[in-house]
Amino acid sequence: MHLPAPITALTRRIEAMTLLGIVVVAGALWGFVALAAEMLEGDLHAFDEAVLLALRTPGEPANPIGGPQIEVAMRDLTALGGVTILTLMTAAVLIYLVLRGKRASALFVFCAVLGGQLLSHFAKFAFSRPRPDLVPHGVDVATASFPSGHSMMAAVTYLTLAVMLARTERRRRIRVFLVLMAALLAMLVGTSRVYLGVHWPSDVLAGWSLGAAWAFGVALLARWLARRGQIEPEASEAPSDPRST
Repeated sequence: MHLPAPITALTRRIEAMTLLGIVVVAGALWGFVALAAEMLEGDLHAFDEAVLLALRTPGEPANPIGGPQIEVAMRDLTALGGVTILTLMTAAVLIYLVLRGKRASALFVFCAVLGGQLLSHFAKFAFSRPRPDLVPHGVDVATASFPSGHSMMAAVTYLTLAVMLARTERRRRIRVFLVLMAALLAMLVGTSRVYLGVHWPSDVLAGWSLGAAWAFGVALLARWLARRGQIEPEASEAPSDPRST
C-alpha cells in the first residue's frame, strides 16, 4: 500500500526529528559523563581556575571584572535559575496548557520538571564536590557544587517548557524562537554562576549537559506518548504564507 506523497514526506520528517533528538540526548549525556570522569580525576582543576581568575581583576580576586553594575546584573540573571522564578514560570505554563485544554500535557510537564529537580539533587549528593574557594562568593550557597543546580534546572525547566509550548504552535519560526530563548536563558544563568564565583566552570558545563539531555529526552517521550494517544498531539505545521516573505 502506497501512502500519499504528503503523508510520506511528513512521516520522514518526523522520523528525522526523532533521530536528531536521540543524537542530541546521547551527545549531551556523553558530555556529562566525560566531564564527571575528568572532574573525579582532577584533570579539570587548571581549566576551572583559569576561567574563574579570568573573570576577576588581576591581583584582586575579590573584584569581578566589569564593575558593580555588571555584578548586580549577574545577580539578577542568576535568580532566573532559582526555585522561586522557575516555579512561577512552570506554573504559568501549566495554567496556559490547562486553559488550552491540554490537561495531559500539563500533567506531563509537571512530572518532567519535578523529575529534573530530583535528578539534580541526586547528582549533587552523588558527587558532593566542594564549592570554589578560589574567589569570594557573590551570593550565598549551601549545597554541593557538581553539577550546577541553577544551570541544570534552568536547562531542564526552560527547555522543557519551550519544547512543550512549541508543540502547541503551528509556525516553525515560533517553535525555533521558543527553544532558542530557553537555551539563551539557561546559558545566561550558568554564566552568572561562574561570574559570581559560586561554581567552577565545569560544574556549569555539566549542569547544561545533563539538563539538556533531560529536556530533549522529555521531548522524545512526549512525541512517543502523543503517538499512543496518551497526551495531546502537537499542532500541525502551518502552510507558509507568501505575504510573510
